[in-house]
Amino acid sequence: MKVTVVGAGAVGASCAEYIAIKNFASEVVILDIKEGFAEGKAMDLMQTASLNGFDTKITGSTNDYSKTANSDICVITSGIPRKPGMTREELIGINAGIVKMVSASLIEHSPNTIIIVVSNPMDTMTYLVHKTTGLPKNRIIGMGGALDSARFKYRLAEALGAPISDVDGMVIGGHSDKGMVPLTRLATRNSVPVSEFISEERLEQVMQDTKVGGATLTGLLGTSAWYAPGAAVSGLVQAIACDQKKIYPCSTLLEGEYGLNDLCIGVPVVLGKNGIESIVEINLSDAEKAHMQESAAGVSKTNGLLDL
Repeated sequence: MKVTVVGAGAVGASCAEYIAIKNFASEVVILDIKEGFAEGKAMDLMQTASLNGFDTKITGSTNDYSKTANSDICVITSGIPRKPGMTREELIGINAGIVKMVSASLIEHSPNTIIIVVSNPMDTMTYLVHKTTGLPKNRIIGMGGALDSARFKYRLAEALGAPISDVDGMVIGGHSDKGMVPLTRLATRNSVPVSEFISEERLEQVMQDTKVGGATLTGLLGTSAWYAPGAAVSGLVQAIACDQKKIYPCSTLLEGEYGLNDLCIGVPVVLGKNGIESIVEINLSDAEKAHMQESAAGVSKTNGLLDL
């Protein structure tokens, strides 16, 4: 099992680290355009192998896509990160060109690969990969919903005063501050609806805190977060590599599901060896359907800025 991570910045390096530590891949290749940067990150990570008990080989390369040949899964994290006050949508002009070039280069050397898109605006970048590569829809996956759901569960556990292992919840919709649809109605603590434990007002606060989760961290850190995004990617990669058939909310191309067409947006999917094995359609309330339609309209508007 060979995995390539394009972009050796904080998110890419964290992603590579978590994949290596889980010890399911034979090799992880990190690639970056900055001279020596990926090689240095790979060497640093390899020097943790004996300490962290993994045998995954990590190699780094400066923009040599031949080193990525025959990758089973490729992760695209490259692009400029969000700065304080910057929306994901403002990134589109720069990152679209980067993602288009990177995806074409990856497929040239790994025509059967599965691509996971992390670069922002993530739903639109995932759509761009669909429109420009010709890969089947099951092999193009946007990461956002897995991260947003992890942030949702963190906020739920905080509000409940509960261990996070007791909490389950999901965020669908667009990977943006306004586009997220945290499914508070379906969130549970050990199978009991969270509404049994906390007030509607507190649950509303959890939802709002979740939606600005990325912006909150950007304000605190001065750049995008990296630990949770890296961990979210590693979870998706492991589900595919190990054919786990796990359900994650991911950005995928919809063709009528949830009443939506010709856009990529976060919905629950089953992940296995073929990438997206199936899309799970859950029954949404009228309010949730309205929020989903509003989110889709926002994603479509951003997609319209692409030069396809």
